[in-house]
Amino acid sequence: MVKPGHADSHCVKRLRWRCRRGTKELDALLSSFLERHYSNLDAAGQRQFSRLLEQEDDRLWDWLSGREHCPDHDLQAIVDVIRNTV
Repeated sequence: MVKPGHADSHCVKRLRWRCRRGTKELDALLSSFLERHYSNLDAAGQRQFSRLLEQEDDRLWDWLSGREHCPDHDLQAIVDVIRNTV
């Protein structure tokens, strides 16, 4: 059984695929975060990251680049984590 906050390899493989986006910049940013920091997130943070990957590329880029603030507080929290770690 996988502990909460710790991703199993199948979950990480799915997330790795979902990190593949329409631009090299987003691919690199999201993939780098997944490989380096995702496993250190608690269960809530991992859920936020998964929800973030459901968003459109243009929105993701605007949020992650700091051009816009995400209107969803939970998603903004993971955006802030990504921006501060990668």
